[in-house]
Amino acid sequence: MKHIYITRLAKQPVRVPSLAVQDSVLSIVSPLDRKIELNRRMNETLEAMARAIFKDWFVDFGPTRAKQEGRAPYLAPDIWSLFPDRLDDEGKPEGWNIAPLGTCFDVNPSEAIRPGSEAPYLDMAALPTTGPNADEPVDREFRSGSKFRNGDTLVARITPCLENGKTAYIQHLPADSVGWGSTEFIVLRSRPPIPIFVPYLVARLEDFREHAIRSMTGTSGRQRVNASDIQRYFLFSPNKSELWQVFARIGTPMFERIAATQAESRTLAATRDLLLPKLMSGEVRIREAEKAVEDAL
Repeated sequence: MKHIYITRLAKQPVRVPSLAVQDSVLSIVSPLDRKIELNRRMNETLEAMARAIFKDWFVDFGPTRAKQEGRAPYLAPDIWSLFPDRLDDEGKPEGWNIAPLGTCFDVNPSEAIRPGSEAPYLDMAALPTTGPNADEPVDREFRSGSKFRNGDTLVARITPCLENGKTAYIQHLPADSVGWGSTEFIVLRSRPPIPIFVPYLVARLEDFREHAIRSMTGTSGRQRVNASDIQRYFLFSPNKSELWQVFARIGTPMFERIAATQAESRTLAATRDLLLPKLMSGEVRIREAEKAVEDAL
């Protein structure tokens, strides 16, 4: 047929499993969907915890304010002792430093990929607007673009992707590999002793996002923020590296768990998507599918 008419298509008969079979299929795939949803909510909770701790300690200076106001400690004594007792005249914890982001993070750090070779690739669509997990990378012949490693943070620099919050914390590249992606990414990498996940937490701060949006230049609809403008965003840093070490011990397991849970969800989704059409067509029997789901869970 050269053309398909909607009226004919609407009358085309299709095979539909009985309601009993449909109910059986639903009972098999529903546990996979419930587990995926549970994993999503768990990851949201873990990220929210990491962001709340970071903001309290390094943005709002909660422990120092509590000390200055004589309030009771709300952290373990060994952690509580690492915070200064008062704020200085600049409103930051006494002894802490305030420095441009560019002195704390590497912005678009140099990496090498041999032209023409295949490497893991992420496009703009792969970056999430919420949460740290990007889509799975695909191998693609390298041409030109941003380059990054596991532990780097990607931030969209172009409108409307920046305003929409497209940001990712990279954890799922093959070991020791360099990935590449859109030229519209800005890559952030922390410098020791700052934990590697801190650039992601900074990139999710509302104040950081507002700074980046205010700094955008260009014609309407194609505005971008430059890396040099990102570097001028100011961060507060403790004068004791022990505090960064403590934060790393707290935050690292959270982000590792987020990555592991996301990988599990991808496996569960792939199992569901493989089984569902085969169950509906009768290619796979109910009992066989039940065993496959049981193994996946």
